[in-house]
Amino acid sequence: MKKLLLSAAVATAMLGTTAVHAADYVIDTQGAHAFVNFKIKHLGYSWLHGRFNTFDGSFSYDSANPNASQIMVNIDTKSIDSNHAERDKHLRGGDFLNVDKFPKATFKSTSIKFDEDGDEADVTGEFTLHGVTKTITFEIDKIGEGKDPWGGYRVGFEGETSLKLADFGIDYNLGPASTHVDIGLYIEGVRK
Repeated sequence: MKKLLLSAAVATAMLGTTAVHAADYVIDTQGAHAFVNFKIKHLGYSWLHGRFNTFDGSFSYDSANPNASQIMVNIDTKSIDSNHAERDKHLRGGDFLNVDKFPKATFKSTSIKFDEDGDEADVTGEFTLHGVTKTITFEIDKIGEGKDPWGGYRVGFEGETSLKLADFGIDYNLGPASTHVDIGLYIEGVRK
């Protein structure tokens, strides 16, 4: 009887430990299935769009316990691309990103709260840009998850937030309509 109870306890403990582990994913930048985009108003008349071409990251996710998820993203600020070489040179300089002094921007989540359906969430974390770290929140949507044609497993999300440039020590005067930049994070992760 003792052996039977001991076996049952061990089996229950093993099941319990496997059920709580989230899967780890690598953000698919190699296949160009992930993007870090931005947009900012130009004089209040139109939007200037751009992106960061070089970044990487990873996240953990379990649809059975999505609030235990975590994400980390590293952005190479030198890779800013607004589709205009002279403007990009200015954006890399001291008036804006100062990429020689601050070559990386990072985001690391501290909490994730999904809705009851598990399709939308607020992802809060520490964002470091231009040498300044602030707590920010992305509103995200789950796009989908499942097997891919190559035998892997993927899950994708998109999220957006708005940042006040002055909060990160970027105070170049672009006019009253251009004090904030919208950041979009579009990621597809491949399970490790």
